[in-house]
Parts: sequence; C-alpha cells; structure tokens
Amino acid sequence: MTHSPNLNPLAPQRFAEALHALRERAPLVQCLTNIVVANFTANVLLAAGCAPAMVDNAQEAEGFAAISAGVLVNLGTPYQETAQAMRVAVRGAENAHVPWVLDPVAAGAVPWRTSIALELLAGHSPTIVRGNGSEILALTGGQGGKGVESTAGADQAVEAAVRLARKHRMVVAVSGAVDQLTDGERLVRIANGHPLLTRVTGAGCALGALMAGFAAVTDDALLAAAAATALLTVAADAAAKQCHGPGSFAVALIDQLYALAPEALAAHLKLA
Repeated sequence: MTHSPNLNPLAPQRFAEALHALRERAPLVQCLTNIVVANFTANVLLAAGCAPAMVDNAQEAEGFAAISAGVLVNLGTPYQETAQAMRVAVRGAENAHVPWVLDPVAAGAVPWRTSIALELLAGHSPTIVRGNGSEILALTGGQGGKGVESTAGADQAVEAAVRLARKHRMVVAVSGAVDQLTDGERLVRIANGHPLLTRVTGAGCALGALMAGFAAVTDDALLAAAAATALLTVAADAAAKQCHGPGSFAVALIDQLYALAPEALAAHLKLA
C-alpha cells in the first residue's frame, strides 16, 4: 500500500440514516443469484425493507436491470444461460447507471466461475465486490478457498482488498469474524455478527443483495456496503439470543431484520 486508508470514518448515525432511507424508498433489487439461496435472499430483502426480483434469464435480465434500483450478480451456481444473463444484466445496469454488486462465490476454487468473475471485473465497473477472504485474494491472483469455504481470514485479505478497490475504483467488502470494507482510501471494520451465520445457507449471499439495496439509496458505496453488513450482523447478534440452533436462528434473523430500528442499529454497531 502506498498509504494506509483512513480507519472507520463513518459515524454510526450515518448507518441509521441509510437504514431509514432503505425503509422509506423500498428499492427494487434484481438478484441473479444461486439456486441454493434464492428464497432466503428474497426473504432477507423483504424483511429489511426492499423489493426483491429474482430475474435471472438472458431474455429479461438486461431490461429488468435497467429498471431496477440495484442489481446483485452472484456466482454461486452458474450455468451457461445464467452466466449470459449476468453479462447482459451488468450491461443493462451500467447503461442505466444502476449500482450493481458482484459476489464471486468460490472464485479461485473452480476455474470456470473464476473466469466469469474476472471477466465481469475486467470489462465492467462493479459498485461493490463482496466475498470472503479467499475469494477476494483469488481476484488478485490467489488460489481461492475450499469450495465456497474460505481458508483465509478477512484480515489476511485487507491489503489485497485495498489494492483491488483502488485499481477498479470500487468498494471491496471482505466478510469474516471482523468484516473489512474499503474503497481504497477508507477502511471500515465491523465486529458484530455471530458464528451461527456460518451455519445458515445463504447469509453471505443475502448480504450481497442487501448491499445492492443500500447502494440504491446512498451515493456513498462504502456506506452502502457497511450499512448492509451492519444490518445483517447486528440482527444476527439479536437473533442468536433467542434461538436454539441454526434452524430457529434463520427464522429469528428474518424477524430481527424486520424489527431492527435505525437508532438501534447505530447503538449496537461495533466498529473495530
């Protein structure tokens, strides 16, 4: 790094304001995501205050992206048709100046999806890239993790995230025990969250969708990524206190996303 980014420059009140704007505007979020998590992602978006649309076919994806408020491209279970739908959705989003989020699931671990991630990254301008430590390292030449599981902590990927953010002029969000989010000049570290998030299929994927929603209601992409991360992890902290295991945690998480007030989000936020 030529210089270190400014640490935690966002005041908690800005997170509250972002959540208020999300609830007030209820942005339409198009999700081109994987078959494992589509239902959970839609429910997370609804609970948070967004309007989900799971439009992932090549015939409609470009036009729908143009009328959406935010777009998620998630590479969890890519097929030839959905990969093409992602390409045209990105084109539609960029032509309409709609923010979009790239989630390079298992990048580095599986060659074909890695090539799609690198193609989208090289030829376009994601607003936010969200992944675990191994996925972010893979985008800068690393080997990736064990399938969808990261073998690198978020802290190990910070320098790569900063370089990636500066190179592509975007926000890079690295999920982990302490989430690390940067636009290359600023760095936000969020220490909320609970280990049960790793025992529920789709929590990280749904986070990418939330980032697309927040990017639709704020011009600060770092705030969008950070507010989405804070919302999910603060809700997880509360959900973990009232559940008995992963199944009831998933239900409680949806409830807490719906119930969490903007002021409570700011009050329970833990910036590391």
